[in-house]
Amino acid sequence: MTDSPQPHRRSFPRWTWIALGVIATYVLVAYGCMGAFNRREARQAHYLQDQPHLTHTSSGLPGDPLNIALVGSESEVAGAMQAAGWRAAAALGVRSDVRIAVDTVLDKPDPTAPVSDLYLFGRKEDLAFEKPVGHSPRERHHVRFWRSEKMVDGRPMWMGAATHDVGVELSSNTAQITHRISPDLDAERALLLADLTKANRVSDTRWIDGFHKELQGRNGGGDPWQTDGRLPIVSLPKASSSDPAPQGNSVAK
Repeated sequence: MTDSPQPHRRSFPRWTWIALGVIATYVLVAYGCMGAFNRREARQAHYLQDQPHLTHTSSGLPGDPLNIALVGSESEVAGAMQAAGWRAAAALGVRSDVRIAVDTVLDKPDPTAPVSDLYLFGRKEDLAFEKPVGHSPRERHHVRFWRSEKMVDGRPMWMGAATHDVGVELSSNTAQITHRISPDLDAERALLLADLTKANRVSDTRWIDGFHKELQGRNGGGDPWQTDGRLPIVSLPKASSSDPAPQGNSVAK
């Protein structure tokens, strides 16, 4: 009596297993070991506690510097940004994360692509907006806002960090995939101010000289930045009951 033939087991080429091993090692190192190392380094960087003009990453590394402040209600901020041509960024999530990855690879537009979370006042950004450049989320203007406890003429002040994404790279600090920012923070500050002014959404601007004591540095992704150290405080016109409701939602609460 002959044995029945055994079912053929499909085997993968050796290079497939090698590639999977390399990918698994990268994910472990970039998002596991390096994250733990950077959290330890950040705990030693006590100077961050004395730098409220800097945001920070979830692991405590220095983030993007603050370079603009808006005065107004949340709806006034959202309405002003919409009028200036900036769109509310989508919240982080599996669907939005996959979409920005696909659109970046395929060079497709994504005008509401999500932004990574940065932290100030013990929480991530309350609002985030962006202005696309070209046809890919690889490059864009974007700004994050945090509502502060400071009130100006009975309205809250929103501290903002505006930067210009100019490409995608591997972070020199974490080895994670991230956007690379332009080092010229003042140019991005000027762009946002100009857009708000053109949209007639600026009622007054006051400048704080010497807001930044350090005029250059690197963010959590390892990208260099520079500034003249000045911070504009922009008062938005008060919304009237006849103004249309702004489109878009808060990113975080």
